Amino acid sequence: MKNPSKVLLVFAGLFGVIGAVMGAHMAGSGAYAFRPVHTHILVVGWLTLFSWAVFYKVFSIKHTLLTKLHVWTSIIGTTGLTAGMYLHMVSQIEMPDIVTLVIYIGGGVAVLVSFILFFVQTLIYKPVND
Repeated sequence: MKNPSKVLLVFAGLFGVIGAVMGAHMAGSGAYAFRPVHTHILVVGWLTLFSWAVFYKVFSIKHTLLTKLHVWTSIIGTTGLTAGMYLHMVSQIEMPDIVTLVIYIGGGVAVLVSFILFFVQTLIYKPVND
């Protein structure tokens, strides 16, 4: 991964499109079952990943293992959280509850880990002019 900002930006855009399409569908149909999934896709997927993309673009961060772990836990976590939320709350797909909960909770844990990794990244960041 040469450019974490670009990777995060692309996934933020993807989550933004998915969230906007879900919102348009809800508005057009008058059915709001997707509301929690739509909200999480836009807040965690679009807004958070976009802000982290800006962080990596604006600040000179060495691309270390910490950076890679942060980027991929955020992408995998957002995908798992929102997919698991959809499967558990909305989907008509018959799956055992344990499967949907593992995806849902596993994604949520990965998102939490990504926030912690981002916090660590900000703690160890050293500005060039210091």
